[in-house]
Amino acid sequence: MGGNTVGVHAFRNVPSMKLGSAEMKNWNGKLMLLGAMGTLAMSVAAAEAAQLTVISWGGAYTKSQTEAYQKPWMAKTGNTIVSADYNGGLAEVKAQVESKNVTWDVVDVETSEAISGCNDGLFEKIDASKLPKGDNGASPMDDFVPGAITDCAISTIAYANVFGYDSTKFSGDKPTKVADFFDLKKFPGKRGLKKEAKVNLEMALMADGVPAADVYKVLATKEGVDRAFKKLETIKGSIVWWEAGAQPPQLLASGEVTMTTAYNGRLFTPAVTENKPFVIVWDGQQQVFDTWAIPKGSKNKDLALDFIAFSTSTKPLADQARYIPYGPARKSSAPLVGKFQDDKTDMAPNMPTNPANMTNAIVQDVKFWADHYDELNERFVSWIGK
Repeated sequence: MGGNTVGVHAFRNVPSMKLGSAEMKNWNGKLMLLGAMGTLAMSVAAAEAAQLTVISWGGAYTKSQTEAYQKPWMAKTGNTIVSADYNGGLAEVKAQVESKNVTWDVVDVETSEAISGCNDGLFEKIDASKLPKGDNGASPMDDFVPGAITDCAISTIAYANVFGYDSTKFSGDKPTKVADFFDLKKFPGKRGLKKEAKVNLEMALMADGVPAADVYKVLATKEGVDRAFKKLETIKGSIVWWEAGAQPPQLLASGEVTMTTAYNGRLFTPAVTENKPFVIVWDGQQQVFDTWAIPKGSKNKDLALDFIAFSTSTKPLADQARYIPYGPARKSSAPLVGKFQDDKTDMAPNMPTNPANMTNAIVQDVKFWADHYDELNERFVSWIGK
């Protein structure tokens, strides 16, 4: 029926077939011209629309970016985004850049990796002064929180490396501090840890009594590194290693571990949306900026810059907090943070940046890790294999 109706309307204004040959030729010519114009219009639209490949970490985090950044940007520009996940690190970016076959346009990386990659020529430079002003009128250099802007990357959020536990596994006392993660006698069970030196060494030192403010001072010494590994050794036989951000809540849900380190959003989401009995312990949290960077040699650099400018403006950063409890990197976004997408849960108490969650917290020293990651992670991998 629909096809016949369209046919009737399509031919309603066609001249009668009684037209003379000259008139018919004139009519056919007009049809050909209109067809050519339509084809040209479609070609121009196709040429103007472009495709951007954006790489991130998956799960609730990528969903938050999709809803707050990608969909609004695509609606505004008419362009499309291909979204894919990875597990972090610079190996894939380096391989693409060195082979001169760059297929990624925008990559979500931690600040330490952004700095290291920038120093190694893996990322394009970004002029942050050209980013939009905040909705409060502040320049981007004043509106972004300290440390959120580097030569090759612009921060979107601050998340936290925390540890959490399944509340059903402990009938008496519950874990409340970072030292409890290492107390197998009081809190028995397997522990989940990311298979990487970063975060684990700092956590081990804090659990061993090093004040948060002194962690990197101690870790910068051989004695401090030895001390961190000695503390990790006390739970080595009970460790279950994870590599992807989706794994910690899975490990808790399956009962394979009773406690695990995780990105705070990965524990918050199943607890709120699926009523999982997961509890976050904020003591000893380690805050990290996640940033957008553009691999050197991206074929869509200008488009990538446009997406980054849009997604790091005030409203999109505030909107992201409706989907995941990560603190926006702009000061002007903070007052706009409201409730979770269920319109019930207040997001402010669940933010890593909430003062109540910062009593024994550290901000990851990105310069330290940019300088020492290779050597410390090499020792860490060797220690795991012993």
